[in-house]
Amino acid sequence: MSRKRMYIPLLENNLTINYRCQSPLYKSRNVSFHLHCLPAGFRMQQVELEIEENLQRHRTAGFSHSKTLVVRRGAPFRVSLPMKNSPFDPSADTLRVKVMLGRLYVNMPVTLPENSPSSRWAAFVDPEGLDVTNPSVYICAPFSASVGCYSFKVSAFAQDKLKFRASSKFILLCNPWCHDDSVYIPFEDQRVEYIQNDSSLLFMGTATNVVSRPWSMDQFEPGVLEACLNLLNVSPQHQRNKRMDYLYRNNPVYISRVVSAMINCEDDGGVLKGNWSGDFSGGVHASMWTGSGDILRSWAQSGYQPVKYGQCWVFAAVMCTVMRVLGIPCRVVTNFNSAHDTNGNLVIEEFYNEMGKKLKSTKDSIWNFHVWVECWMTRRDLGSDADGWQALDPTPQHRSRGVFCCGPAPVKAIKERRIDLFYDIPFVYAEVNADVHTCVVSQGRVVSRSVDTERVGPLICTKSVGFPRLYNITGDYKNIKSHFSTLSSNSSSRSESSTLRRGTSKLAAILTLDKPPVAGMVIHITLKVINRQRVAKVMKVHVNAQIKEYNNSPAETFWENHSTIQLGPLEVKVLKQQIYPGQYEDVVGDDLVNLAAVLEDMATHERVLAFEEFNVAIPELVIQIEGEDKLALNREHGASVTFTNPFSHPVSGVLSVSGAGLLQGHANFKMFPLRPGGSGKQRITFVPSMTGTKMLQASLTLSNKSTVRGFKMVSIQPL
Repeated sequence: MSRKRMYIPLLENNLTINYRCQSPLYKSRNVSFHLHCLPAGFRMQQVELEIEENLQRHRTAGFSHSKTLVVRRGAPFRVSLPMKNSPFDPSADTLRVKVMLGRLYVNMPVTLPENSPSSRWAAFVDPEGLDVTNPSVYICAPFSASVGCYSFKVSAFAQDKLKFRASSKFILLCNPWCHDDSVYIPFEDQRVEYIQNDSSLLFMGTATNVVSRPWSMDQFEPGVLEACLNLLNVSPQHQRNKRMDYLYRNNPVYISRVVSAMINCEDDGGVLKGNWSGDFSGGVHASMWTGSGDILRSWAQSGYQPVKYGQCWVFAAVMCTVMRVLGIPCRVVTNFNSAHDTNGNLVIEEFYNEMGKKLKSTKDSIWNFHVWVECWMTRRDLGSDADGWQALDPTPQHRSRGVFCCGPAPVKAIKERRIDLFYDIPFVYAEVNADVHTCVVSQGRVVSRSVDTERVGPLICTKSVGFPRLYNITGDYKNIKSHFSTLSSNSSSRSESSTLRRGTSKLAAILTLDKPPVAGMVIHITLKVINRQRVAKVMKVHVNAQIKEYNNSPAETFWENHSTIQLGPLEVKVLKQQIYPGQYEDVVGDDLVNLAAVLEDMATHERVLAFEEFNVAIPELVIQIEGEDKLALNREHGASVTFTNPFSHPVSGVLSVSGAGLLQGHANFKMFPLRPGGSGKQRITFVPSMTGTKMLQASLTLSNKSTVRGFKMVSIQPL
């Protein structure tokens, strides 16, 4: 790459400089720069940007609120020149366009249309129907141009004398509709889903009881586009070397690594501060966020101070918004039973005491779920075998080349364990493939050990294209066994072949829930104990339940049961136990339960451990739309949100309703105390500002710290 600066000051009226441009942004070629000072008294004009036409042509109509035209690379956009006082003479006049990104620029003559691919900057006119008082010029950025906010000037010359000049700005994004762009994705429904869809679902809970959480991506909401572009400008890469940062912004691999690091604030002026301490004073609890817009606007309006607080799904959802704004296809992915292997040995160790209580004793951990993103791009740095979805993780848990970011790791390479490729493949591979060694400890020594090779990453999923439901992508990351392919959100237990391994040649235990737990209902537990010997046994049985956050070891025990049973030779005994609502309602909100049973042979003191982690689902809010089949742009419509109290005690709370393209901000309402089983209904109104499929979502924060959510997809028609 040439180290010569591409900025040349204006020196005199008629100066031509020949310069060979060599950079990743502009293809190597000879460029002729014609530089002209403005004559005395010359008045600069404003280009007419033909906003409506260009936004439709470039599929950026969602950004119509922007003061700057938003277009995509690899496709032309049209501007008009108001030359009424000096009409354009096509036989004698010439036009030139100068495009600038920071201090980089290219200067080009306006020519007739070319059929060559959009591999270089070009400007042309259509000679048919040319209006000499208001001529149109088409400007086309190459498919490898850098993302950013450009300024440009269009000049008209008569016999090399400047007669007209107009200027303006445009924002250039990647173009997944352009076949030559490195973010091109070949299916229209995927382009709509992963670029234009301004809402999504995040999946949480457990692999056997998946919870769908609505999230508003907000990429077309006011202020979000500007915040995303400012994120690139605030980054250390830009502050350190603006010229090189602008040049490298042509590459989605580079952009994605910058964004991954900038979503968290650990190394820079990033967007979000993580918090897993349980103390959210001085900020917003991570579970309270419902969309990316509030977070990105708060960050920008505070002068780029970190927003408090985020956890993995918040980091991932905000990054998804930024990437969609920049034109890079992106989706949010959840990995259930996600391993955090700190020493890289692909082994996670967990410890329980002899009473079934889980202990915190290692730095390694298994999160019930972990959320990251995937971005679609070609990997010209690695070869076509690495093209496609790339895993990126903005949650600050892993340093990549000294910075808290992760990826882009090709998903194909993760499946093949290609640890020789960039970036961070070993870390992501461990998250979905590590083995789990589970130990029972008594008086400081291990008295039982079992190995589970299937527990980590049993379900990896994202939102389906075009539908508000789960899509299983486990097979993209790992070679899965047949029973994984049928795992879905309504399955109630792990495969018996996996669970039976929690035992010895003499004893085995299987711990299951009769059905996925729902708030307000009794939790029914089944413990199957198997004596594999032809000898009778007397067994102590300890069952223990602890509350836990999705990414931490459990807290103190909130329920336990201890008993002694007798087993005949080769006998299988089924034990039924219950946890009643009054025993778990005060501790279960968005948290989970770690349930464990330890069986001890009284004669040999041999121990067997069985465990299950589960979440207690809360029934969703019910949203009903008035005149659902007649929703129209810019008209007021009504809806109602209904909550039925599933708890055994009265609750009250605050209801918040929002929806990108439907409501400005949030509508908040107080919900007065409801008796157990009682229902409350709140009517709301909304005025759609955008057409298409939109999400109206509601969240109710209750006095017992639980949050109830619901959403409704609506179709808005033009008037």
